[in-house]
Amino acid sequence: MIICYTGTGNSLAVAQHLADAMGDNVVRLEGDILTSPGQNTIDISGHKRVVWCFPVYSWGVPPVMCKFLKQITLNGDGTLPHYMVATCGDDAGRTHTQWRHLVSARGWDARNAFTVVMPNTYTLMKGFNVDPADVEQTKLAKMPGAVEHITQKILSGGRGDEVLVGKWSLIKSGIIYPWFVRYAMSPKPFHHTDACISCEICARSCPMTNISMVDGHPQWHDNCALCLRCYHLCPKHAVAYGKATINKGQYHNPSL
Repeated sequence: MIICYTGTGNSLAVAQHLADAMGDNVVRLEGDILTSPGQNTIDISGHKRVVWCFPVYSWGVPPVMCKFLKQITLNGDGTLPHYMVATCGDDAGRTHTQWRHLVSARGWDARNAFTVVMPNTYTLMKGFNVDPADVEQTKLAKMPGAVEHITQKILSGGRGDEVLVGKWSLIKSGIIYPWFVRYAMSPKPFHHTDACISCEICARSCPMTNISMVDGHPQWHDNCALCLRCYHLCPKHAVAYGKATINKGQYHNPSL
């Protein structure tokens, strides 16, 4: 079984490729199961493995996934091996170490961790933007081969992580990630511009059901995963985050 949390579709694309290659099914984390994991259960009976697929957030596990891993109930064989397949724009720092601690704390077998480089999606700070078109296409073209390699590693049953840790990983994951989670994940700067056409795509697509339409325009509430799906899917580029997204690009994987 592949359990997937996705923002703009990169992790979903990887999860779908993994599922096709291994004959598994994908459980997408959307809506109630994502917002209230402590009140939900996933049945893993009859499966050979559990693969956790999600994007890297500032060199760490997305807070929404941390909560999910701590609270979700898995019914079935408690001895199944668990794997991490995380998508990152450049490098992942020590995301795999954090994931391993979360999984091991539940008494599950945290087997191998992998990363797949995919197009950048983060645009909410100065200096961060989507990739140029040629870089985006190069990353997308390499993804199937990377997933095939990961598939063979998982099916072989061996141990050993294959993670693009990058430079300064202790600083990135140990200092920047906690700062990011505490100070840079507020949904308050989200707003719509005059270009909004009230299409409701942002509200309908939000995996946290965190956006409501008020007087025909989106209003963001406090339960935000900062996945940026609303920003990237807006057909009029009318979703903004303070002034940080001015002149920034948009991206979403075709699988979303």
